[in-house]
Amino acid sequence: MRSRALAPALAALALLVGCAPGGSAGSDGRSPAAASAGSRPPSDAGPSPSAASTGRTPDGTLLVADFGADTVTFVDPARGPIGSVTVGTAPYGVAVGEDGRAWVATAEGVAVVDTRLRTRVGLVPYATDTGPVTTGEYRGGGMGIALSPDGKRVYVGVNVPGGEGTLEIVDTGSREVTDTVPVGRRPFDVDVSRDGAEVYATDHDSFDVTVVPTDSLVPRRVEVAPYGTEGGLGSWLKPHYAVVRPSDGRLLLPFEGERLVVVDPRTGRTETEPMTANTHQHGATVTRDGTLLVVGTGPIDPSSDGGPSLTVRDPGGKERVYPLDGAHEDVTVSDDGRTAYVTGGFTRDGYWNGITVLDLATGDTRRLAAGERPLGIAVL
Repeated sequence: MRSRALAPALAALALLVGCAPGGSAGSDGRSPAAASAGSRPPSDAGPSPSAASTGRTPDGTLLVADFGADTVTFVDPARGPIGSVTVGTAPYGVAVGEDGRAWVATAEGVAVVDTRLRTRVGLVPYATDTGPVTTGEYRGGGMGIALSPDGKRVYVGVNVPGGEGTLEIVDTGSREVTDTVPVGRRPFDVDVSRDGAEVYATDHDSFDVTVVPTDSLVPRRVEVAPYGTEGGLGSWLKPHYAVVRPSDGRLLLPFEGERLVVVDPRTGRTETEPMTANTHQHGATVTRDGTLLVVGTGPIDPSSDGGPSLTVRDPGGKERVYPLDGAHEDVTVSDDGRTAYVTGGFTRDGYWNGITVLDLATGDTRRLAAGERPLGIAVL
């Protein structure tokens, strides 16, 4: 395993470009692979036959947050987009409840979408002052978002440009912010324990996870920095996304395709296990049986690092690494566990407007058009 110590030149470059390299982008900000994939389809490409026959969105449809627009797009996993709904500027994360409502973290507030009828039914403004509404990687507003197990609360990590973030708690019945809790900088991801007793904000720019007990709302911070904090805001080696391991409730945070940090949120103790993809990593999800899937966005140093990939790690730690064509950001899995859907939006330049569909048994992939710079994704 090679060293990840930051050389001064690399640290200086990171200060200019932010989280991670985006590869070579065309004049429109997309990678060459994205350009060859064609332009974005119309915002409403028309319903699929099953949607037309019922007037409702079919089960198994994908919902993606269009970070490069103000919409979410509904995608038939076999055919492509079937419609879009305006939700608010630069939507980032999505969380979907059993009632079919989606909660979308935008720069303006938390949008509420009836996914069955494909319409926005509300927008909950943030209690936190995030400054002017803007777009791009560093925009203020909601990032990570999650629902409580009983569906009564939404937890959204709110980025405050230049400062510490907040965790805002939304009552799903009244659609109002009921509490705010201080967390770290740029809360990329939010997760909830299986029993609903704790919420976890992954704080990208402060190298930590904020643990928030839902009874007291008194936060505590756990540093997660397996490479140290050298480079500060300019470091590439920060936490991005976490998952809650089903077997024991510990948090799993992947770093650089080299290290998996396992955090006990009750004690704050961390352990580190090796990973094998050797690439900068972002989005992650975990299946019911404990299989971990992690998106590799591409190399920090192209001379020594691996390219974009999807790591599939079984509960025993054995990994399969599937190469991907171009940068990607987030991932979800079909209900039957056979197919992974990986969004091509990416928080940096080099994104493309689609989803890679990956057969987890064979490793076969195909590309699917999907919205404008799709980031967060969910299966309906």
